[in-house]
Amino acid sequence: MIYTVTLNPAVDRELTVPAIEFDSVLRATACRVDFGGKGFNVSRMLRALGAESVALGFAGGRSGELLRDGLEGLGIATDFVWVAGETRTNVSIVTEAHDHYVKANEPGPTISPAEGIALVQQVRRLARAGDWWVLAGSLPPGAPASIYMRLIGDIQAAGARVILDTSGDALRDGCAARPFLAKPNDLEIHKLTGLPVDSTSEIAAAAQVMQHSGVANVVVSLGKKGALLADAENVWLAASPHIQEKNPIGAGDSMVGGLVWGLSQGLPLPEALRWGIACGAATASMSGTAVGSRELVKSLAAQVTVNRNP
Repeated sequence: MIYTVTLNPAVDRELTVPAIEFDSVLRATACRVDFGGKGFNVSRMLRALGAESVALGFAGGRSGELLRDGLEGLGIATDFVWVAGETRTNVSIVTEAHDHYVKANEPGPTISPAEGIALVQQVRRLARAGDWWVLAGSLPPGAPASIYMRLIGDIQAAGARVILDTSGDALRDGCAARPFLAKPNDLEIHKLTGLPVDSTSEIAAAAQVMQHSGVANVVVSLGKKGALLADAENVWLAASPHIQEKNPIGAGDSMVGGLVWGLSQGLPLPEALRWGIACGAATASMSGTAVGSRELVKSLAAQVTVNRNP
């Protein structure tokens, strides 16, 4: 089984207006609601690939119920820890021409120590040998930066493997627990290691520093350029296929979805990364918040190049 963990999910509400004006009443011409969260995006990509997953995390109030019902409506199983606070709502106001926007993100509900312990205990109960876990996204107020470190320790002690996709102190502390794989982007790995990341060789050096700290495998996402993988023996460069980009939001999460899917199928890391890059490109080529289909991913995977970096 594949589990995804999103600790600070959100209901994302987007309003479209003719123009953004301050000190004025704006009248929306369109409205859409999405189920926000990096782990949720991974689960959506897995669903498109035909794989099952269970979405875990904190949820609360009517907004939490909306997330649960929406995900289950997409065919994604959920098993949330319910908290006293209300799951956050993030509001975006965008112009019809998509040339300006205003976005306001709520901080999320404050997680009590008891609620944090409940999630740790839930993960410990579910962790089984051979499973894959994706821990993704920012932390809600009240959750200690070390929570990912604790979860990784429990999950991998049970014989499962963890992919960590976060930033800042949560990434630093999580890496201390030696996850199977960490996926920072170039800016995040620069902040973590303090090393320059202006070239492929510099990024590879920063990834290897992460490995020396205990992370077995590091994938550094490079946006349109693809990704760099440092595994136990080599450094690999994966180049994205050419697409007509429509919306890159969520493409990085789709890449993680394809990567964990490939690993769960027993593919070696470089080949799993090929599928990850294809999934990210497929999602970036879609309008709105849709993820790419399995057919599109398969066609793009044939165009992805993964080469050993000399």
